[in-house]
Amino acid sequence: MSNVSTAGAAPTAQGPVRSIFAQLLPLVLAVFIGFFMVGLPMPVLPLYVDGTLGMGAVVVGVVAGLQFAAALMSRAYAGSLADRRGARRAVVIGFVLGAAAGGLYLLAEQWSAWAQGALTALLAGRALMGCAESLIVTGALSWGVGRVGPQNAGRVMAWVGVAIYAAYALGAPAGMWLYRSAGFAGIAWATVAIPLLALALVWRQRAVPAAAGVRTPFYRVVGMVSLPGLGLALTSVGFGVITAFVSLFFAQRGWDGAAWMFSAFGVGFIAARVFFAGLPDKLGGARVALVCVLVEAVGQGLIWSAVAPAWAYGGALLTGAGYSLAFPAFGVEAVRRVPAASRGAAMGAYVAFLDVALGLSGPLAGWLADARGYGAVYGMGGVCALAAVSVAVALRRAAPGATGR
Repeated sequence: MSNVSTAGAAPTAQGPVRSIFAQLLPLVLAVFIGFFMVGLPMPVLPLYVDGTLGMGAVVVGVVAGLQFAAALMSRAYAGSLADRRGARRAVVIGFVLGAAAGGLYLLAEQWSAWAQGALTALLAGRALMGCAESLIVTGALSWGVGRVGPQNAGRVMAWVGVAIYAAYALGAPAGMWLYRSAGFAGIAWATVAIPLLALALVWRQRAVPAAAGVRTPFYRVVGMVSLPGLGLALTSVGFGVITAFVSLFFAQRGWDGAAWMFSAFGVGFIAARVFFAGLPDKLGGARVALVCVLVEAVGQGLIWSAVAPAWAYGGALLTGAGYSLAFPAFGVEAVRRVPAASRGAAMGAYVAFLDVALGLSGPLAGWLADARGYGAVYGMGGVCALAAVSVAVALRRAAPGATGR
């Protein structure tokens, strides 16, 4: 099986790659625009919750983690919608909900003098944004695989991921600039407007018909992808602690430039995807994941032990590079374990493990930060990345049975 597929792909390696990218480009651009709305408040929310609203580190963790918890709860619906009604519909609804979340951010700003009311509106907005993110990511992945075929699932995940994390990398510094010049109201208005731009781009794109066949119940799909999902969960903790606590980590150390941690992460993430996006499809997801989780563990260790911002930036760069390919590497293993008619559910179930990791790691890391300082949360991220090594090894052992389709 492997010899046939390799022989068919090798002579025209460059042609198919260009064709795949061309088919994915409009979708990738829409995801980039949409996730810019998620990147904008990333470095701002901890400062707004801790400073303006006067809450502590645990509440910061809850605010950061709630979006991912809400995304988790909506994954089954997002996957079912993509499978039954088409992935395009899921993406469109996601952008509409994202704009609505911006409206709740506006309400939080109007109630900023009433801390509890503002926090309630902010939490509602984060929950709605989690549902939006779930629909956009699940729909975009399913839409992309439907366009270019499951044999290119790794490339779909790679390029959609590039769009997402490029938006994070550029959105975080832009968010800090906007927060300083226009306050949290500026962030809120941008969150309303940006997904509407993405919606205008997606609206004209060709939909992919839902795949025919018997659909596997979501709980069974979760079981099928549980092992690669566990690998994703463990590797996602490092990303989660960067997004939630890096601003306060820099403030505790007396350093400036926390927003550039997101940019360093994004540079590492995008560089790995640009140069190595096809490796999970060619070499197998488990083999690529084994190397990537070790790179991420080193990056988290550098942040934890940093004595100057430059060391922290280097750690964020390595974390981004390792996490970049770990996501599609484990994802390739997930896609291969489910039938085509349940591919949307598989995407939803797989990414749900990301939500579990980020939803739980935020409050847990907040408790750890209160007890041991903000640097300790990056030690936790490194330990989790090292734990993912055992998952990659288990997937390699199971690879012959999983890749024979």
